Amino acid sequence: MPYRRTPAVQARFDAQRTTVVEAGLGLLAEHGYAGCTMAAVAARAGIATGSVYRHFPSKAALSVELFRTVVGREVAAVSEAAALDTHRTSADRVVAVIETFATRALKAPRLAYALLAEPVDPAVDAERLVFRRAFRDVFAALVVTGVESGELPPQDARVTASALVGAGAEALIGPLTGPSADPTAGETVGPGTVPALVTFTLRALGVADARHA
Repeated sequence: MPYRRTPAVQARFDAQRTTVVEAGLGLLAEHGYAGCTMAAVAARAGIATGSVYRHFPSKAALSVELFRTVVGREVAAVSEAAALDTHRTSADRVVAVIETFATRALKAPRLAYALLAEPVDPAVDAERLVFRRAFRDVFAALVVTGVESGELPPQDARVTASALVGAGAEALIGPLTGPSADPTAGETVGPGTVPALVTFTLRALGVADARHA
């Protein structure tokens, strides 16, 4: 008969798992995936390395969980930005998503680089595709609304949305890895990046006059 944890034991197990994940997130923000060894996470969490393996059988499994946790927070943030003030134009709401994601990335460059481009285990790379699709879907829904209302010119919403996700990620890589990208400073770097990205976004959407960006 398989062993079943009592509610109290399960609660302690779940609490320790949360501690492990939070420790991993801290290391990820400071050192990227390279710094998230099982031993380092255990030390940060204040537990034995073997205890980390009770929750995650490998570093790859832990890295996937860290990635999903960070992405979940980012998708929630941009979804909230897209949903705020539905009386705004679709283009303005797309801009709000771009500004939200880019600003958050530039304030935490080491974490953002890990999310977007750091060489990782194939399992995390697979999660990156899911992440990009989630962002694409946020953009695509806004583009569809804009086209249907006549605000934006006819276009393939999924193609435009995919292009915006790819361009946005590529545009951020330089500022995130440049000499001014201090992962411990917690300050915005690359001050010209966000306005330029906004202007590009409006032009890509087909907005007639993007100069105000």
